[in-house]
Formats: sequence, structure tokens, C-alpha cells
Amino acid sequence: MSETIGTYRRRRLLALVGLGAVVLACVLGVRACGGGEGVLTGGSGADAEPAPRRELTLPGGGRRIFPDYRVVGFYGAPQDKQLGALGIGTPDEAAARLRRVARPYARKSRPVLLAFELIATIAANAPGDDGMYRTHQSDEVIARYLRAARRAKALLLLDIQPGRADFLSEARRLERWLREPDVGLALDPEWHVGPGEVPGKVIGSVSADEVNAVSAYVSSFVSDHDLPDKLFVVHQFTSSMIENKERVQQRLGLALTMNVDGFGDRSNKVSKYDLFTSELTRFHNGFKLFYEEDTNLMSPRQVLALRPPPDLVVYE
Repeated sequence: MSETIGTYRRRRLLALVGLGAVVLACVLGVRACGGGEGVLTGGSGADAEPAPRRELTLPGGGRRIFPDYRVVGFYGAPQDKQLGALGIGTPDEAAARLRRVARPYARKSRPVLLAFELIATIAANAPGDDGMYRTHQSDEVIARYLRAARRAKALLLLDIQPGRADFLSEARRLERWLREPDVGLALDPEWHVGPGEVPGKVIGSVSADEVNAVSAYVSSFVSDHDLPDKLFVVHQFTSSMIENKERVQQRLGLALTMNVDGFGDRSNKVSKYDLFTSELTRFHNGFKLFYEEDTNLMSPRQVLALRPPPDLVVYE
């Protein structure tokens, strides 16, 4: 298992090489990264006209995510297919594949809500100009995926891999997007490292206090702007990845989900899921599947046989 983890982390590190230059190119408007397509609402230009007042709902209707829906998503970024399924092909092509993958998860009593989990802050293996070992998606790329998500009636979930930066600062960079009714946030502690550490060479972590600071920030948009529920995800595959997890607070308007993020064979994945979902502090339950790293990828039927069945299923 340790060799498998080492292989996975080396593959992810290779995908991180040169991403600083790629993301910078996107900022400068490279067509392949969505440059020239403009951005959506949330800008602060003086000529922006106020939108008419209306009740804001989720893409599938209604204002509550769980238990009304089961969310099924793809994770990734367009810079490299090794970063996950979402980045393979165009956003619309990813949406078409996701629809097919999600169909077996739908039930009459619980329809599926699709989600794009786009890595918005990408951990890097080089320090960059500020020494933070991370790069950022341009507004053009985020806008491109939000437009595609809306065409697919899906949520957009912005994932943060902060490197040596902190989660709250990175979330604040995404404020214009978090004001949107169909945009949520995911924290990826594996890629959150301390001074002197390099993402991918160590397994990172996050404290409950850090999670609470970010969730309070995101929750404020829901209450201040009368938004529907926002999906708020924290990834975890080791017990120490979320320090003092029992102190993580529930927030009004947030569907706070702990996503069990380990890969391997079915028995290892199920035991990890059983461990985290048996904890006394209860959150919504997520489960992640890896097309490349999992041994004998679990079928939707097997995933739904987990107890409790996951509220969120993500494919990388």
C-alpha cells in the first residue's frame, strides 16, 4: 500500500510541474484555457446593472442539498489529465461523461445533483514568487467551468490545495464566485503544508479552527444574500488530517461534508469509510473513487451498499 501511495504522489507531483507557467498563461488569455470568453456575475465594474430580485434556487430546484439530493461529481483541473477526471476533454464533454456515471445513483426518492469539483488553488512543487508552493486558476478558467456547470444544471465546487498558504486567505480570493448561488467550496488538507515543507513530499493537514474560520466566512454569504445551501467539503484519508475534528462546527446554510478520500482495494476503502462515519461527531458523508489508483473500481451498487450510503460521491 505504501508503494502505491508513493507512486500516486509521484504522479501527482509530475502533474504539478510547470503549472505556475500554465496558470500564468491562462491569466494572459491563452485560448486553450478559456481566455477571451469573459466572466460571469460577481464583477465590481461601475457599469454592471443590478440583477432583478428573485428567489435563488439550486440547479435542480429547491434550496436544500441534503437529504433532498445525492451529489455525484468529477474532480480535476484542465491543466493536466493526471489531476482528475474533470480536466479530461472540454467541460461540456466532462459533463456528458458525468451524466452517464451519475445515472445509476439516482432514485425516485433522491435524485442526483451533478457537481464539478474544479481545483481552483493548485498545490505546486516549486515555491513561486511568494514562496507559497501554489498557483491559481484564472477567472477565465473558473468562469468557463461555471458556464458549463450551469448548462449541465450542476454545482461548481472550488477546491483549495493551498500549499504553504492558509485556507482562509485562499477562500477570500474566491469571494466573487462564492457569492454565486451554485458555487461551493472544498478544502484539500493533503496539500496544506507548513514552513519548510513541500506539497507532495509530506501529507498535509488542517486544524478544526482553520476549518471553522473558512466555514464561517462561506456561511456569511448564504445568510447575507439569501442563497440556497452551499456544498462545503473537507477531504480526509488519515485520522490526523483534520486536527481536533470533533471541534469542527456545523454552519447555517452549509452542507458540511467529510469526504473519505483514500484509494486502494475495496476492503481498505470500506474500512476507512466505516471508521470515519462511525465517529461521534456527525457530518454529511462523502466517498471518493479513483479511476487510476483504485483496485477493481467499486460500482455504484457497491457504493450505495455502504452504511450509511454516501451523500456525496466524487470521481477523480
